Amino acid sequence: MDQKRDFTSCSRVKGKAYNGANGKKIAIEYEGNQYMLKFPPSGQSKPTELSYTNSCFSEHIACNIFNLLGVSAQETMLGTFDVAGKTKIVCACRDFTADGKQLFDFCSIKNTILDSDSNGNGTELSDILETIEKQQFVEPDYLLQYFWDMFVVDALLGNFDRHNGNWGFLYDPVLKSTTTAPVYDCGSCLLPQADESVMQNVLESEEALNRRIFQFPTSAVKQNGRKISYFDFLTRAENEDCNEAVKRIYGRLDMEKINHLIEATPYISDLQKAFYKRYINARVSLILAPAYSITSL
Repeated sequence: MDQKRDFTSCSRVKGKAYNGANGKKIAIEYEGNQYMLKFPPSGQSKPTELSYTNSCFSEHIACNIFNLLGVSAQETMLGTFDVAGKTKIVCACRDFTADGKQLFDFCSIKNTILDSDSNGNGTELSDILETIEKQQFVEPDYLLQYFWDMFVVDALLGNFDRHNGNWGFLYDPVLKSTTTAPVYDCGSCLLPQADESVMQNVLESEEALNRRIFQFPTSAVKQNGRKISYFDFLTRAENEDCNEAVKRIYGRLDMEKINHLIEATPYISDLQKAFYKRYINARVSLILAPAYSITSL
C-alpha cells in the first residue's frame, strides 16, 4: 500500500501562494522539495465526510493515470494535515515552478492572439484550435498533440472542468524557452462529489452507471456553444488529430496497472476502490473502445 504521510509539521514556504477557486492551498517543503498542498473544498450545503475529501483522491489518482498513459502530469502524494484539531486528507502536488519557471495558463496565451474575436476564457473548440495554430510559444503540431492527448485522457477520467485556466505552459527565464506544463488540476475527474450512496448505486445499477457515462460529465470544451459529450464526439471521429490521440492513448491502456494504482491508494475505502475501478473500466469499454474501433477502420 502507498505510504501514509503527515504534512502538519512541514515548513511553510514564505512568499508563495496559489490561486484557484476550489479549496485552500499552501506551499510547503517536504523531503527537500516544494509542494502545493491542496485541501478539500469546505462550506458545502450538505457536507459529508466522503464528498468533503473526494477531490483530493480524484487529483491524486487522475494525475497518476495521466502519467501511466504517457502524458506528463504533476507528481502527487496523499497525506494528512491537522487544522484546528481536525485531521484533513490533503493532496500534495510537487511545485513545477519551484526552480524559477513561470506558469502561463492557456487563457493568457489565448489573449495574445490579437486577430481573434474570442476572449481568453472562451472554450469553443474552434477558438482553441485557432489559438493552438497561431500561438508562438511552442511548436503548434506538438501543442496540438498535447491538447488532444489531454482531451482523450480527460474523457477516460470524466473530467468536467478542463477550462483554459487549468492547463498551460512553463517559461524558463534562464533559457528563454517555453514548453507545455505537466497536466495539473485534475480534481474534477472521477465524479469527485459522489458520496457513498451514489457510489453504491453506480456499482449496482447499470442505468445509474450509464447516466454518468453518456449524460454527465461532459467536457468543458464546447462545440457550437454546447459542452461536448465525450462519447458523441469521440465516436463521431470527425477530427483526425483527435482520432490519432484516441489510438495513442488506447494503445497505452493497462487496466492491471490502473487497478493496482487504485488498490494502493491510501485513505480510501473498499467501496471507493471498487467504484473507481468500475467507473474507469466502464469508460474504457463504453467510450474509448468504441472510439478506437471506429478510428481504426
